[in-house]
Amino acid sequence: MDLAHCYLDGNADAVEFCPHDSYHNLLAASTYTLKEGDQPSRCGSISLFNVDADLSSLDLVYHVETSGIFDIKWNPPAGHGNNLLGQAGADGYLRIRKLEGCCNDAEGASLKEVASEKISNSMCLYLDWNPSATLITVGLSDGSVSIVSLLESRLEIQENWKAHEFELWTTSFDTHQPNLVYTGSDDCKFTGWDLRDSPSRMVFQNSKVHKMGVCCIAKSPHDPHSLLTGSYDEYLRVWDLRSISKPINETSVCLGGGVWRVKHHPFIPDLVLAACMHNGFAITSVKGGEAQVLETYKKHDSLAYGADWQREASHSGGKKKPLVATCSFYDKLVRVWMPKNDIVL
Repeated sequence: MDLAHCYLDGNADAVEFCPHDSYHNLLAASTYTLKEGDQPSRCGSISLFNVDADLSSLDLVYHVETSGIFDIKWNPPAGHGNNLLGQAGADGYLRIRKLEGCCNDAEGASLKEVASEKISNSMCLYLDWNPSATLITVGLSDGSVSIVSLLESRLEIQENWKAHEFELWTTSFDTHQPNLVYTGSDDCKFTGWDLRDSPSRMVFQNSKVHKMGVCCIAKSPHDPHSLLTGSYDEYLRVWDLRSISKPINETSVCLGGGVWRVKHHPFIPDLVLAACMHNGFAITSVKGGEAQVLETYKKHDSLAYGADWQREASHSGGKKKPLVATCSFYDKLVRVWMPKNDIVL
């Protein structure tokens, strides 16, 4: 069920619903646009929208121009009191923006930059927060990964190492064991690192399962032993981490397009949303060692890149139903919709 859509000023590559209480109606969307010519430049923007499912509305409440953005992430609700949005930029900077001025009033929402740090001369491609929102892991285009601390309004690089041979598209903290960080790269390798050692120690590296580059890694918030990876090879894979030194690939499902992003539903343990690049978006069930596609969404006309669940259920026909935001790159489009299937919270 389509609720609303909006065209952005640049190529849309990420959408993130705010996970913090009282702000679940806020959706952040980012863009990355390469301006070619004698002096090529990478520019971008962040837009904040107020989403009202009852009114089927998607209203722009704030917009800021910035460098080209590859990824944005809100800090987890379990972190400290501020509502923060991290930004991984093509200019090599990690920026932190604080949500301001919208206590129960989305119209006054804004994002104030409170910290920034030049991580590398390479591009920042991805970021993830640890559960306490004190550390951020950043993947870089030269194959490096950085661990950055956030103390009050100051970012400080704690560690940086060459983790992969090619672009490091994804890096993720283990939400159940935050001393573990996972990385995935264009070199087809899926790797785990232990931050308790300095320099960080490689715990495992799998270079045989993914047939193309690893695009995304998502630890299940519901099952401490389950982790998902997505790859350009079009497969969503489920991993069992009980033997962390040699995780087992339990099952996989072909989604018909490069699996660029995967998002577990915050409350429904088996429900996963995937952005499948050349094949739209898919909602899958990952249960009991099996993964299956429940439904697909193909109302975008270009690369399916960004996808997220709203944390708060929306009402439809007297039932509470999950709400989804998706975005696609070249057509600069953001859509908000509800699954067709009878997924009820």
